[in-house]
Formats: sequence, C-alpha cells, structure tokens
Amino acid sequence: MIKALNAPKDDRFQIISEHSHLIIDPSYLGIERSKDAIVIQLTLNEGRTVEQKKAFYKAVADGLHERVALRREDVVINLVEVKKENWSFGNGVAQYAE
Repeated sequence: MIKALNAPKDDRFQIISEHSHLIIDPSYLGIERSKDAIVIQLTLNEGRTVEQKKAFYKAVADGLHERVALRREDVVINLVEVKKENWSFGNGVAQYAE
C-alpha cells in the first residue's frame, strides 16, 4: 500500500483513534455501506498523481477485504495533502524544508 504512494521505507507515524459515534451516510454516491464502515485519513506531502492515489485507494480496500474481510464498500479514505515544509520530525527542525 505504501508503495502506491511512493513513501519512504521508515515513514511510519500513525495515530489510530476509535470513535464511539460516527455518522457515515449509508448510500452516498450510490455506494451501500454497512454499520462496519471505517474512515481512514492520511496526511501526506503533496505531489502524488491521481493514478498513484487511485492505486492506493484500491490497495487499501483490497488489503482490508483480504486480511479482515471488511467490505470494500465500507472503506472511506481521505488524503490531506500538505507542503513539505509543514513537517518537523524532531529537534525543532523542518527536515523537508528547502
């Protein structure tokens, strides 16, 4: 999945939250979702192509379906793109700033 977005090998900073109440439309855009629907949001550097994003969405939905039997229809993904200078990975330094 990470390969689809061309992310560095050790670029793994994750926040995993569970919410007791999500409002997810069960049929938005004609996709029938169940009560098991999940939302995945990734913050990443801008610059991926539409083709890379589509490959990532498919890889995530397929992977969750294969590994935990989650319906592909129940996987909602949102990418939040930011400029590289908006990151500091420690020491008060903007490591990606040019």
